[in-house]
Amino acid sequence: MTALRAVALSLLLSGGGAHAFDFNGEKALIAVTKDGARTKIGRVVFSPAAGGVSVFKVQMDHAVMRDHFLSMREFKCLPAEQEISCFVPYPYAQPGTASATRLAWLEHSLLFFYKQPKDFGAKLWNGIVFQFTATPTALVGVPQAVDLNRIGVPPDDLSVPPYGATDRDPFTPGARWLTELRIESP
Repeated sequence: MTALRAVALSLLLSGGGAHAFDFNGEKALIAVTKDGARTKIGRVVFSPAAGGVSVFKVQMDHAVMRDHFLSMREFKCLPAEQEISCFVPYPYAQPGTASATRLAWLEHSLLFFYKQPKDFGAKLWNGIVFQFTATPTALVGVPQAVDLNRIGVPPDDLSVPPYGATDRDPFTPGARWLTELRIESP
């Protein structure tokens, strides 16, 4: 190991390097809408685990996320006059782990679909997965389009998140009412 690498590793381990998002403890789950409003819709609790990852649990705030009975199922939705955004819990067993470089299971635990208030039923082809990026103070998720009908049947390999990079499409900026999900310290 070169002297420069040894110093960099020492600074990183001692906390003297760049600050990174802390995957430990309770964090607020914030929905940011097109009008700039920030609404706490739940929380994510991180607990350190072996192998440099943290185990997480997502809990939606039922006082904010309202019940909508759509297509014979109950969904927790963030209502708005422009567009309703409904949370879709990932339906299969998954490890529930995350780190700065492994955010796929967290992204799959925060799936949504959108619909117009006048539309009847759940429109699962209007799915949203939020691609998260770690910043020093938050995990910031931008919406990407997915077809949630795909998870209506268990994937062949339950150890691999079903929505990879080629299964997602970017939205035009501002196309969705829910423009960002943030996970940050309360």
